[in-house]
Amino acid sequence: MSQNQFGTVAIVGVGLIGGSIGLALKKAGVVTEVIGVGRSESNLEEAKKLGAIDRIDDLVGASKKAQWIILCVPVAQMRACFQTIEPHLNPHTLITDAGSTKSDLIVAAKEVLGKKVCQFVPAHPIAGGAQHGVVAAKADLFQGKQTIICQLQENSAADVALVESFWQALGSRIKRISAIQHDAIYAAVSHLPHLLSYALMTSVLNSEDAEQKLGHAGAGFRDFTRIAASSPEMWRDICLANKSAILKELDQYLVIANALRDLIAKEDSQALEKVFLKASEARKRWEES
Repeated sequence: MSQNQFGTVAIVGVGLIGGSIGLALKKAGVVTEVIGVGRSESNLEEAKKLGAIDRIDDLVGASKKAQWIILCVPVAQMRACFQTIEPHLNPHTLITDAGSTKSDLIVAAKEVLGKKVCQFVPAHPIAGGAQHGVVAAKADLFQGKQTIICQLQENSAADVALVESFWQALGSRIKRISAIQHDAIYAAVSHLPHLLSYALMTSVLNSEDAEQKLGHAGAGFRDFTRIAASSPEMWRDICLANKSAILKELDQYLVIANALRDLIAKEDSQALEKVFLKASEARKRWEES
């Protein structure tokens, strides 16, 4: 990577992901300047103190100056960002994002940016953690992790290659899939697990003996509910943005959960063990692959 090859980068939403992007860019030495944009002045000041950003600006000011705009806000806020950016977008500025849903985001971008949508290359880094906020940011968060690129028909091959090189500079491995395929896949392997983790935590909290249960919970409960500590605002938006795909996966899960309930009620040990064995072997194969 050449020194300062990405010029001035504006990160909109400097939390775990945005802050980690800033730290990774600075560590790699591929930027001239990182501008932080966000709602919380105290969070932005913390980001500056940690070295994730060089200075603070609003979205209008950042849009006028930056060669790159990286949207790391919750997905429901993306449309408003496009609306603010559009009048000030320079012809050679590239926009990418870190949103966990893609189809809704692409519709918003096309409606708001119009012909300028060719400058937006959708992305989703498959990296994160249970904690949120810039204090949880890490320079190596993306190292060896996938970043999904869902390119648009309007994108030029050169711009897609540039955006791929941007994420690769952070340590990412690139995969390209369609937005529809992305939303279907991540409804199953990311969105549903978060939903179930929140549900289990809520179920225990709603128990009369919640304090006793939490006081005796061990590693299994801790592992399963770890992601329930994630940003509630972000996951609220994801659930609504990817509603159809999530409901499909949730309905399928409930069918299996109800079938397991019936097997337990019938004390059908053989059938129960068969289901568990199949799942256990598949989990081991996946982890070894």
